[in-house]
Amino acid sequence: MQVILSALSTMAPLLLAALGGLFSALSGTLNIALEGMLTIGAFSSIAFASATGSLALGILIGMIITTALSALLGLFTIRFKANPFIAGLAANLLAGGVCTVTSGKIYATEGVVNFASLPKLASWHGLDLFLPIALAGTLICAFVIRRTSYGLHLRACGRNQEAISSLGLRADFYNLTSFLISGAFCSVAGAAIMFRLGAYVPNASSGKGWIALVIVYLGNMRPLGLLAAALVFALADSFSNFAQGFWNVPADFILAIPYVFTLAAMIIFSIFSRKRKSFM
Repeated sequence: MQVILSALSTMAPLLLAALGGLFSALSGTLNIALEGMLTIGAFSSIAFASATGSLALGILIGMIITTALSALLGLFTIRFKANPFIAGLAANLLAGGVCTVTSGKIYATEGVVNFASLPKLASWHGLDLFLPIALAGTLICAFVIRRTSYGLHLRACGRNQEAISSLGLRADFYNLTSFLISGAFCSVAGAAIMFRLGAYVPNASSGKGWIALVIVYLGNMRPLGLLAAALVFALADSFSNFAQGFWNVPADFILAIPYVFTLAAMIIFSIFSRKRKSFM
């Protein structure tokens, strides 16, 4: 039971980040900077929550800052036609560097920062408000993508941008707004990670942004599919944490379980995708 509760807690940031990646993937321009967005959102949310004494205000300001970075990345990628992979990797590196330098300048340390004035995050058996936020976000995204004109045009944009242009619609609009949505979701995901720790911990995302990208495709680019995939990855992560107390093997091998699982999942997904295309 404890493993399941821990998995549900771990699932929330993974699912939120994956939902953000989903919108950019559907638009046809994948945002691979989810890791960097998580990092920026985590740092800015906890820093402003401590400064203002409000969790909600900290999350809101973090979303604004992260969305601004995502907009900048979208501008370079969509308007100036920069390579999305190179630009995304640059954004990931920039995010880590900005947080490190800012932390050193403001808090005189580039390591862990403890915030004495940080409001407490209410929880029940390790489950907090970010889990219902993630679940509600999944349902809302499913509705927007499947039942609204924006979602219809977004999916059409990802499949054929010329067809969108022929209807008098601007594909750039859907590409850019998908990046903004991606940044907002990743910011909340970063806040979920950091508020649970109660302190700023460098590299606390630990590759969750990259795992979120995997979840987007393993979930077949459907919100409910993402929910199932995120839960599976969260269970693997939770199992690795609990296994440290039972298996007589080096902790590094056990902690690598989620990442080995990610690699195996991508290999299996690639194999099945090729087989499916060969029959079409």
